Amino acid sequence: MLHKIINLTVRDVRFPTSLEQHGSDAMHSDPDYSAAYVVLDTDCGLKGFGLTFTLGKGTEIVVCAVKALAGLVVGKSLQEIVSNFRGFYRLLTSDGQMRWLGPEKGVIHLATAAVLNAVWDLWARAEGKDPKRIVSCIDFRYITDVLTEDEALDILVKAQEGRQQREDQMLKEGYPAYTTSCAWLGYPDQQLKQLCTDALKSGWTKFKVKVGADLEDDVRRCRLIRQMIGPNNTLMIDANQRWDVDEAISWVSKLAEVKPLWIEEPTSPDDILGHATIAKCHNRVMFKQLLQASALQFVQIDSCRLGSVNENLAVLLMAHKFQVPVCPHAGGVGLCELVQHLILFDYICVSANLSNRMCEYVDHLHEHFANPVVIQDAHYMPPKDPGYSCEMLESSVKRHQFPEGDVWKLHQNK
Repeated sequence: MLHKIINLTVRDVRFPTSLEQHGSDAMHSDPDYSAAYVVLDTDCGLKGFGLTFTLGKGTEIVVCAVKALAGLVVGKSLQEIVSNFRGFYRLLTSDGQMRWLGPEKGVIHLATAAVLNAVWDLWARAEGKDPKRIVSCIDFRYITDVLTEDEALDILVKAQEGRQQREDQMLKEGYPAYTTSCAWLGYPDQQLKQLCTDALKSGWTKFKVKVGADLEDDVRRCRLIRQMIGPNNTLMIDANQRWDVDEAISWVSKLAEVKPLWIEEPTSPDDILGHATIAKCHNRVMFKQLLQASALQFVQIDSCRLGSVNENLAVLLMAHKFQVPVCPHAGGVGLCELVQHLILFDYICVSANLSNRMCEYVDHLHEHFANPVVIQDAHYMPPKDPGYSCEMLESSVKRHQFPEGDVWKLHQNK
């Protein structure tokens, strides 16, 4: 635990997924799945790996923001950080000058998350954690009117009963997942049909469809997918913040015939009142406000936009207090690798409940990771290697680093 962090490197890693319309939706028609990829080096040789997800252009800005935070990390020992993780979190998010650019929004938020995730990975590789340690990592500032530190500790202590049985269950059965890989907005009908057919053969029963660009086309595509998956399987729709409030109500009413379980991101996540019936928000403070505004049916956290594992833990605990099921997002490079830890922690150590719970899975780019996510029968199987599972293969990083990697040199020459 006396590992001293002696260096922080951050790289702009991009994959040209826009060439085949992977990840396309109503707001992002040509995403190149990318990451600001952070590596922490220590004086004993142990490394920590972290990332936050981006869509190509602008990743260089997140990289610059990470470099601006590096001086707050390099030179510290792991023991110094984890003995007061809450203080370290505030150090990164409360710098007297840089917090003007964030800290729980946009580029600074993404940069902070990449650094914090790398520290979590380093810590996980070094040793285990207990309930008090977990709670000590969460910054309760701004959320104590909903969840106090004592309440959070009580939740974790109570969940220790039956914990081993739940862990054994996850090792055997895995955590239920749903797929978005079949229905990106830019995919042609024949591809949708083939992907749905293949997914059904592989045991998938829950499907999410991107909507929001054209109402008539949405109705047609959703009818097609409902026909492909049958009446008894689950269908969800996702508009990626495309609509105004009234437009969302009208649009979803037209899509009600396909019986969607939920509509995800119908409008701006900053619109608390307009968004009060949707369980999606981009930081823990807004999530708290949503809890106070209405009785939610689902919570959908995003391991990218929500930020670091510290913030995700706060949301999981708040959701449990209000008995709201959590169904995380995980589209994008590395996000499935990250989110599997959150869902397993939630079930084993917090909620002890699988009712109405599932986690997103997309079948893209896992081959670039040292410990890629494992899916069996539409379930996430627990990772067995220490860490946060976001270490990328160095060969993949070099090939996809922007703009000097071989993949981008080839892409630019076309």
